Amino acid sequence: MYFNVLGEKVSGARYREMVNAAKNRRELIAAGLTSRRDLFKMGLLTAGGMLVPKLGLSARARSVRPAANQLASPATRSFVQPLFIMPNTTPVPSLNPAPTICPDTSAGESRTRCHQGFVQFPPNRFFNVTQQAIQVSQSPDLPLQTVWAFGDGTNVCSPGPTYASGYFGSSRNKFGTSHSNLVRNNNALPPVNQNGGFGIPSVTTHLHNGHTPSESDGFPCDFFEIGHFYDQHYPNVLAGINSNFPGTGDINEALSTLWYHDHRVDFTSQNTYKGLLGFYLLFNDLDTGDETTGFRLPSYPQFDVPLAFADKVYDPTTGLLSFDLFNLDGILGDKFLVNGRVQPFFQVQPRRYRFRLLDTGPSRFYEFFLTDLNNLSATNQYWVIANDGNLLPAPVKVTSVRIGVAERVDIIIDFSPFAGKTIYLENRLNQLNGQGPVINSPGGTGATECNCPEILPAGGGNLLMQFRVSGTSVVDNSADPNTQTFYSLPSTAGTPAVVRTFKFDRLNGQWSINGQFMDCNNIRVHVQPNSIEHWILTNATGDWTHPVHIHEEEHQILSRTTPSTGSARNPPTLAVERSRKDVVQLHPDERVELFFRFRDWLGRYPLHCHNVIHEDHAMMLRWEIDPNGGDHVEVP
Repeated sequence: MYFNVLGEKVSGARYREMVNAAKNRRELIAAGLTSRRDLFKMGLLTAGGMLVPKLGLSARARSVRPAANQLASPATRSFVQPLFIMPNTTPVPSLNPAPTICPDTSAGESRTRCHQGFVQFPPNRFFNVTQQAIQVSQSPDLPLQTVWAFGDGTNVCSPGPTYASGYFGSSRNKFGTSHSNLVRNNNALPPVNQNGGFGIPSVTTHLHNGHTPSESDGFPCDFFEIGHFYDQHYPNVLAGINSNFPGTGDINEALSTLWYHDHRVDFTSQNTYKGLLGFYLLFNDLDTGDETTGFRLPSYPQFDVPLAFADKVYDPTTGLLSFDLFNLDGILGDKFLVNGRVQPFFQVQPRRYRFRLLDTGPSRFYEFFLTDLNNLSATNQYWVIANDGNLLPAPVKVTSVRIGVAERVDIIIDFSPFAGKTIYLENRLNQLNGQGPVINSPGGTGATECNCPEILPAGGGNLLMQFRVSGTSVVDNSADPNTQTFYSLPSTAGTPAVVRTFKFDRLNGQWSINGQFMDCNNIRVHVQPNSIEHWILTNATGDWTHPVHIHEEEHQILSRTTPSTGSARNPPTLAVERSRKDVVQLHPDERVELFFRFRDWLGRYPLHCHNVIHEDHAMMLRWEIDPNGGDHVEVP
């Protein structure tokens, strides 16, 4: 009996067709096909962007459900391996050659621009990190997998080691001091003919959600090759430190849960799928990492655990990690990994824990529920305390929360009611392809209209990980979320200098913004430093949902409307969206207006869809913070 990755049965004839198509695709990849540009060059895409149905490449050339034409991965057991918790990155006393303000090209550095904050915020912690191939076990029922990882000389893993740092100017966090970090990334990846069928050994590492100078942001076109390095300076300063809150920055814009990942133009999806990602956590005098001080959130790292979610596909014949370069819409996997392991278990104590949930993609959305398989009718609640990198004004009690690719939520789960039990973190969001969640008819009209995804019944979704709760009571010094408040939201008052509109659409089989594709040399938007702007995102792609990410500055959502009706929307996630965010879910037939204030740094940054397949095909643009900017407006 044969199945596809959606769990649907396929006939013997269909199975043989799919096996042959996969074989032909692998041969083309081995011959040098690596990106969307190669597909067009080889005549394998029509003008409308559909895969040409020839050479037995794929019978799904005009399918609306590409996953239905992907063979299922080999069977694996669930909850037989413990959760892997990434170790903290280990700093080094110094770097050789010593970091320089301007690029040290003679020593092999590939940076092209000078550091902006090196003198003002001199680095006091140094990291020497190597990107390399390693072999890991992602399931005891699969062969060892060759993935790409980050190593710091002490730890090498995928996801990579976690950076845990104190904010510049803070002193009473768990780490005892403020940190301005200098990370040297070295490229020691294998050549492309040893990449196992996907991934390119040309990289740039983006600190996602960092308030970071542009030359250290990990701009997609700042990639570097094997044998070279790139020094990235992360001042870890609060936004506004050089503008509206001089010298200190705005404490209400403090960040907590960031992550880093490869962002190489045209290859982000392949390189992150291959393993190039990790967490970057910031602490200060309020979010201290110590549950006896400040906001009294569960202590890091014992009771504060980062969780990176990914869904992947493994070749049914070899059991090796597989990536379909011919899928231009979005890849869905049938194996669910948490911190690089298939459906792990985690032994917890009956007390409160902080979990930092990250959707690493490539294309799946999640709706997280707590499920007791012995009591499926129970409504199990938990608290959302942060959205993307930001603590909410106060915790929000929920039964579920939805995130898209690159979004994060920090949650508090109190396991004391489950002492001695086993419960599960379950994704109940129904998704069949790269379009995003399956959408039912909108519910209601006017202000009650919503984007209504199809939610599966308890136990009918994807059991992502298992919590085994001890029966022994323990001390819990963390605060009750019902009593907590955090930061205030910065004001969105003020007249915007510019209102810009960006239309997300599909053009000739590629994903476009305002009818154009990503071009590293085309500056599409010029922003005046220290200015207020409103950016309007509109979705012209029918049934598609796009998780849109804007680098450098965070936004607040001013409104969500449905252009076809003019009505306001009230998505289920709105309560936890009352925060500063760096990714916004742009739902079908939706217009979202965002508030921005651009400060502190100059230079180039991207705006893009974070369904990384869409990003690579080429739903991204370059914008720039420029003292002479502010007068150029995109035409949607």
